[in-house]
Amino acid sequence: MLIIRFLGAAGQVTGSGCLMEGGGHKFLVDFGQFQGDDEIVRQNYQPLDFKASDIDFVLLTHAHIDHSGRLPVLYKQGFRGKIFCTYPTAALAEILMKDSGKIHEEENEWENRKRMRAGLDAVEPLYGLEDAEETIPYLYPLPYRKKHQVSETLSFEYFDAGHLLGSSSVRVEWLEDGVQKSMLFSGDLGSGSNPMLPGADHPEPAQAVVIESTYGLEYHHNIKRRSAQLAEIIEETLQKGGTVLIPSFAVGRTQEIIFELKAHYAGLDRLDDFYEIPIFVDSPLAINATNIYEKFADYYRPEVAAKVKSPENPFDAPNVTYVSEHEKSIALDRSPKPKVIISASGMCEAGRIRHHLKHYLWKRETTLVFIGFQAEGTLGRALKEGVKDIHLFNDPIKVNARIETVEGYSGHADQAALDKWLEPLEPHLSHLFINHGEAPRSSAFAEEMENRLPNVRVVVADPSEVYQL
Repeated sequence: MLIIRFLGAAGQVTGSGCLMEGGGHKFLVDFGQFQGDDEIVRQNYQPLDFKASDIDFVLLTHAHIDHSGRLPVLYKQGFRGKIFCTYPTAALAEILMKDSGKIHEEENEWENRKRMRAGLDAVEPLYGLEDAEETIPYLYPLPYRKKHQVSETLSFEYFDAGHLLGSSSVRVEWLEDGVQKSMLFSGDLGSGSNPMLPGADHPEPAQAVVIESTYGLEYHHNIKRRSAQLAEIIEETLQKGGTVLIPSFAVGRTQEIIFELKAHYAGLDRLDDFYEIPIFVDSPLAINATNIYEKFADYYRPEVAAKVKSPENPFDAPNVTYVSEHEKSIALDRSPKPKVIISASGMCEAGRIRHHLKHYLWKRETTLVFIGFQAEGTLGRALKEGVKDIHLFNDPIKVNARIETVEGYSGHADQAALDKWLEPLEPHLSHLFINHGEAPRSSAFAEEMENRLPNVRVVVADPSEVYQL
């Protein structure tokens, strides 16, 4: 018998983690941070209801913090097992966990200053840089499509999920009374429209499947027009003397935007116009991630890998400036020149983008462009939905900027892509668990699957339940 508990990303899209017991092992599939408003973030600080030292190993599907971000918490509380992942995921998880540790230390310092002024005791950060650094040696990279035998009773295999460099679906096999059983975790599935990465693999079938539902029952539109729309917005704003702010995930989306913008202008035989656009990537994390993207170019589509390895490498375009120093980041806000600033975080919850928002949101000539999912409770979600007054760094800010959303840039599968991935697996299914989606979307997706698969037990993941297979 296999026991599964969903520790997060159930009724929401952050905090991914599944606790599994079976095949003589106790292990996790992902252990990510909760991200969003204060109520959501507080879930990161809830005591673990299992012993970290009892976990034999972790299967990490990809590096994004909502999947990897609590691994240092696990280490801090006694876990010393292997964290299996792909080679690019190991490299990206290293920089992401370090960055997260620094952010927790900085936020904790700010919080403790407030507590001291109020006469309250200081509190500990969720984890710090040192905890992240001590977790990194436990990352254990493996290739795609090669079965790894953990023991005589349990094995697993990674398949490309097409969501992020190194992202994976993972298929677990275990023996139960001499009978082989299997379960497949989709991880975050790509939309299939990423210009750099191959689409998701078709894994071998499994009796039980856990599938994400970020965009269940929704269809992405304007995929073919997205780069043209973004280019139009940039040109219009710069012609008016304004600045374009693009909150972007430092890992994945930033690299995709740079690559696709250059490709768009090249396709129109207007590369000279592209080189006239001053683009600033203002994120030390994005700079480190771009270096990793260059290192693992062989994981791209073949034609893209060849381009990245050539003198035409889009990441080295002369008009793209990478800003790492804090002083140069501040200088961007002081400069009146029209420009494009790509900065993290993608949901405006942390990072340098918040400083740029403070300096530019009140200006009518500014355009704020959203190119990714904005989770409930985030500043990005509020701005996207049209809030007119916000507070940043305790200062009130009037939102006078033009707010635009370019659809089609999602790194997550829509209903068509989910169907394409799931259909070959359906004849073998007995259980389908739906997670990683906001509650109404996951429930609607489950209802659709129940109608389509009447002989399959369809379950919307509930963190308060324990499921047995």
